[in-house]
Formats: sequence, structure tokens, C-alpha cells
Amino acid sequence: VQLQASGGGLVQAGGSLRLSCAASGRTFSDYDLGWFRQTPGKEREFVVAISWSGSEKYYADSVKGRFFISRDNAKNTVYLQMNSLKPEDTAIYYCAAYLYYRRNYPATSPYEYDYWGQGTLVTVSS
Repeated sequence: VQLQASGGGLVQAGGSLRLSCAASGRTFSDYDLGWFRQTPGKEREFVVAISWSGSEKYYADSVKGRFFISRDNAKNTVYLQMNSLKPEDTAIYYCAAYLYYRRNYPATSPYEYDYWGQGTLVTVSS
């Protein structure tokens, strides 16, 4: 599967952004998906995961209650709605995927994901 993330940009603290990740290739509903983020000099950080059906979602504590993940399997797209953004949310955001039957859900390590999008930059100004 090929993934392409979009929707990043510059936003003031307290604002919102919605990221999208469009997939092409193999059947989209074969994959559990996740969002990660990374800043210079740091390891890629888990943000949220969603199961292949969309019925299960797992959030990092740092974004719980502010970020919301969803997916539309008919449109081969996963979304990340980010609200109440903080300067510490500034990062490059990556979407990622793995075949759901190859891992236990939720996968929170970047090493568990086999497919990655190119990343989209989110900058939150104070």
C-alpha cells in the first residue's frame, strides 16, 4: 500500500487542523493504521492507532481528548482531527500501516509498521 499524508500547516495555539492520509494499492481495510510524529533529534513518537474496521482507537496520553482519528474505508483515507493545538504538537506527522493480521492491535512502536507516508509538517505558534 502507498500512503500520502496532507493537511499540515501553520496554526496558532488553540487552533485546529485536520490531517488526511490517502492510500492506494491493496485493500485499505486490510490495514490497521497509525499516526506518528517526529521533531529533529528525537525518535518518532506514537500519536494514535485505529483498527482496520475503525471500531477501535488508541491514543497517546499526550493527545487524548484533543486529537481524534477516523477512517473511511470507502474513500481509502484516514483522518486526524487535531484540536486545542499546543506548540509542543509541532512536528512532522506521518501516517503508517501494517496488515492487521500480522501484528497485535494496537501497535505503538514505529518498528511495527511496514508502510509509511511521506510526512506533513504541523507548526503551532504560541
